Amino acid sequence: MSISIISLIWLTLWINMAQLQQGGPDEKEKTTALKDLLSRIDLDELMKKDEPPLEFPDTLEGFEYAFNEKGQLRHITTGEPFVFNAREDLHRWNQKRYEALGEIITKYVYELLEKDCKLKKISLPVDATESEPKNFIFMSEDAMTNPDKLMVLIHGSGVVRAGQWARKLIINEDLDSGTQIPYIKRAMDEGYGVIVLNPNENYIEVEKTKSQVQLSSDGSDEPAEKRERKDKNFKEVKKRRDFYEKYRNPQKEKEMIPLYIRMIQREADVKNKVTAVALTDSVHNVWHQEAGKTIREWMRENCCNWVSSSEPLDTSVESMLPDCPRVSAGTERHELTSWKSLPSIFKFFTEASEAKNSPLKAALTRRSHRIKHEEI
Repeated sequence: MSISIISLIWLTLWINMAQLQQGGPDEKEKTTALKDLLSRIDLDELMKKDEPPLEFPDTLEGFEYAFNEKGQLRHITTGEPFVFNAREDLHRWNQKRYEALGEIITKYVYELLEKDCKLKKISLPVDATESEPKNFIFMSEDAMTNPDKLMVLIHGSGVVRAGQWARKLIINEDLDSGTQIPYIKRAMDEGYGVIVLNPNENYIEVEKTKSQVQLSSDGSDEPAEKRERKDKNFKEVKKRRDFYEKYRNPQKEKEMIPLYIRMIQREADVKNKVTAVALTDSVHNVWHQEAGKTIREWMRENCCNWVSSSEPLDTSVESMLPDCPRVSAGTERHELTSWKSLPSIFKFFTEASEAKNSPLKAALTRRSHRIKHEEI
């Protein structure tokens, strides 16, 4: 197994510094000299010698992969699954390659939502000005007109985008387990209107202007001498932070600022119109989000969380937090909880809808949930 240039240099420096730190006062000067040497290493130059360019294809065909009839990503020549370690001992290069493939997967899923699921791509806010940051969601034709029921799908945090549950599953297993498409198709078959949200796309990044960069560094009326000392300290801290950032993401050469897309809070509308909420291994915390008593009560009555567990599907799972009932998703793998709990979630929605249309049954259902929660 080969050892990269960067790894060898870091190993040598680490051993030397460890040996020096075990010595007495005379070794402190040598330690300081090593630290100074470390600060002057040109990481960019080392990376140029140690790894190929971070340039990757922008299509699945360019990566020589395609989805087969089972929705599995396979190499078009060998038929083998995706291989992460395409270059031995080049973890950063392999990671960047994986991320580049992930961006292609995102666009591929968007196409499936429009072509395969017949959803429409809608820009938000609907009244946005031409220069305002925008997001988009996907909706079925009857999403705003369906008189009976509407399903709203929301993915988790991270790199996933509209229509995805887990990028890892899409790449390493199949489209059914990793995307929301099975939910969308079943929902349509059962008469639901469908909306697919895209909450991780809630801002865009733009490059800082020279004036913004200047304001961020000296936008105060402090004395020049004091400001210079602060700037010097800031630059030292930034230099150390950028040392790692250059290795992690060398392509990020410009300073960026986020422009957030307008959001609206509609607690009353949600509580009045939403019949049931199914969560899959959610890591929410009602206390951190400062949820009021009425929200917590509403969640206990209308929500259920299918969590990763070794217990059989739908088995009650104890919780330390009094937010909503928790049941097993029938799998210990977090990323698979949405896929494994699909039939139970649709049953939950059906029962909630029936209860809403029957006042007596609704009252009994709410009471049974309350008793169950208190026993837990």
